[in-house]
Amino acid sequence: MNTRSLHDCPAPAKLNLFLHVVGRRADGYHLLQSVFQLIDRGDTLHFDLRDDGRIVRTNDVPGVPEESDLIVRALRRLADASQERHGRAVPGIDVAINKILPMGGGLGGGSSDAATALMAANYLWQGGFSDVELMAIGLPLGADIPFFIYGRTAFVEGVGEAMQPVEGPDCWYVVIEPGVSVPTPAIFTAEDLTRDTKPVRIADFPEANLLSAFGKNDLQAVASRLFLPVAEAIEWLGQYGAARMTGSGACVFCALPGEDEADQVVGQVPGHWKAWKARSLRQHPLKSLLQNNEL
Repeated sequence: MNTRSLHDCPAPAKLNLFLHVVGRRADGYHLLQSVFQLIDRGDTLHFDLRDDGRIVRTNDVPGVPEESDLIVRALRRLADASQERHGRAVPGIDVAINKILPMGGGLGGGSSDAATALMAANYLWQGGFSDVELMAIGLPLGADIPFFIYGRTAFVEGVGEAMQPVEGPDCWYVVIEPGVSVPTPAIFTAEDLTRDTKPVRIADFPEANLLSAFGKNDLQAVASRLFLPVAEAIEWLGQYGAARMTGSGACVFCALPGEDEADQVVGQVPGHWKAWKARSLRQHPLKSLLQNNEL
């Protein structure tokens, strides 16, 4: 294989169909239960090998310095692991990103970007790392990164590292970006955060095509109190179904049975919010492309 570039690599967003905080570890990390659902909207990344060993992000991402970008940090970890395994330095890589997912939106955008970078670079560098090994490389950088490498709808527990496959609904979602960025630490450190929701079993989750909301998002009440636009978006979207926040916010979503219904709702969204539709995905699109060697 002499592939030197991979372009148009998708980094899809995720929605938390529910999100329960069921406890807290001695080290302060919160114990969660959730179903993570991939959707067909996300950032797009482009990769080109270099000859000087450098890892370079070739375009600016407002608010994200290159040194702190999860993409760059993940690639450096993979480069170190590859050199340790194969006894030679990797050739380096250029990364360009078309960023459309909002930061602080609860959609997992940064983690998804990092996961796509790990999968693409493993392919280009001929690293030979398994998905489980890539998950371990990514986990210290972000608890959501392993999910995107796992690459399918999952029942997630612990701090985000324990995953089991589950069938999610085949539906469309309307997502509203309320125009605020919610810092995750502000939610998890709030005194009024619910931290003792009774654990559920994977068998409790209603599978495929049940659009009625299961459980709740324990972080939603805190985010709604701290960021009024989140509360307003939930209330407005609730006219059309079971609306709730994803992740630690700020984006709000509602499941709808078809694209026409989603289009109708998007067309009604007040102009001061950004809104869009997306379909549920069963599998991460980059994984199937790489497995089939279609790139």
